[in-house]
Amino acid sequence: MNIPETLKYSSDDEWVKKDGDTYLIGITDFAQDQLGDIVFVELPEVGDEFEKDGGYGSVESVKTVSDLLAPIACKVVEINPALEDAPETLNSDPYGEGWILKVEATNEADLDELLSSEDYQKRVDEA
Repeated sequence: MNIPETLKYSSDDEWVKKDGDTYLIGITDFAQDQLGDIVFVELPEVGDEFEKDGGYGSVESVKTVSDLLAPIACKVVEINPALEDAPETLNSDPYGEGWILKVEATNEADLDELLSSEDYQKRVDEA
């Protein structure tokens, strides 16, 4: 299971990466593996704002539909347009081309509550 050390993680299997003044958000390798083949991603609109743990969309796979929950309070500045035509990118490259949102943090303190790669690895091992 790939768990990059440079990212922060939520207990809901999403990752956060600093990208200049913004943050990228996506689902983890563990999450995409549990979901199976992803066939559709429902995404919010640019400008939408979400509280920490607020639902911002969903991922549909051949097995199930899973809600996407914001790992930090944020405002959406960009969505990944590639996911509309190629949702399977979440399976093939969850930490690269499969990013979901680019956001501005509206409460920087939320970042301190995210898990390190080591803590997230422990959580995955217990699942």
